Amino acid sequence: MTPVEICEGDSPVILGLPHTGTFLPAEIVARLNARGQLLADTDWHIHRLYDGLLPGATTVRATFHRYVIDANRGPDDASLYPGQNTTGLVPLTDFDGRPIWTEPPTEDDIADRRVRYHAPYHAALSAQIDRIRTRHGVAILYDCHSIRSHIPFLFDGTLPDFNIGTNLGATCDPRIQNVVSDIVKATGRTWVLNGRFKGGWTTRHYGDPRNGVHAIQMELAQATHLTQESPPFDYDPEKAAPLRATLADILHQLAALAADLKA
Repeated sequence: MTPVEICEGDSPVILGLPHTGTFLPAEIVARLNARGQLLADTDWHIHRLYDGLLPGATTVRATFHRYVIDANRGPDDASLYPGQNTTGLVPLTDFDGRPIWTEPPTEDDIADRRVRYHAPYHAALSAQIDRIRTRHGVAILYDCHSIRSHIPFLFDGTLPDFNIGTNLGATCDPRIQNVVSDIVKATGRTWVLNGRFKGGWTTRHYGDPRNGVHAIQMELAQATHLTQESPPFDYDPEKAAPLRATLADILHQLAALAADLKA
C-alpha cells in the first residue's frame, strides 16, 4: 500500500486530501473496537466531490485512515485548539469522545506510524508545493475536508455548510479568503470564516504568503453531499451537484488570482 497518491498538474492550485483514505493495516484493524471499525470520522467521498473540478490541479491524497495517524496534525501532537475538545495525532477517541481501541497504540507504534505514513504524505505535499511555486512563482494549497454537522463533543449547534480556515488570515493573502468568502456568501448557504475550524496543521504549517505559498482550508458539513451523516455514509449526487458547481467556481477563481499573488 502506497501511503500517498499524487496527481501532478500544471495549475497553481494544489488540493490536499489528508482524510479521505480508509486503508488500515490488518494489525491495526484488529486493535480497533467495533466503534472504531466504523471509521465514522472519515472525510467521506471528498476526493469524489472535488474530482475534475479544476483541470490541471495537483492533488495529494493520503490513502491511510486518520485512525492510523492524522495527516492534518503536527508530528509533535501539539493541540490545534487549546482548551477545546479535539483529537490527536493518533486519535484515542472518535469525534464523539468515545474510545475506539481495544488495545491503544503505544509510543513506539506512534513513532513507527510517523515514519511510515505521516512523513511520506508531507514529503509529497512539500515537494508538490515547491514544484508549483517554482513553476508559477506562487502556490495555493487548498486543503479539502468534511465533517458531520452535529458533533456536540466538538462544537455546539449545527455547523455551517462552508467553514473557511486561514488561521485568522495568517496563512494566505487576504484576497484569497475574500474570493472564497464572496463565492460562498453568494450561494445563500450558511458559512463562516475562521469559526470553529481555523485551519489545521497543514494550513498553518505550509501557509507562508510572504514567500509565495498561500494555504486555505475548506471544511464542509457532510450534510451538503451525503445521503445521511451516519452509516453507510453514501454519496448523494443530487445534493452534491450544486455544491460541486460552487467548489469549481472557487477553484477556478483561485487559479485566476494566482498571477496577481506572485511574491
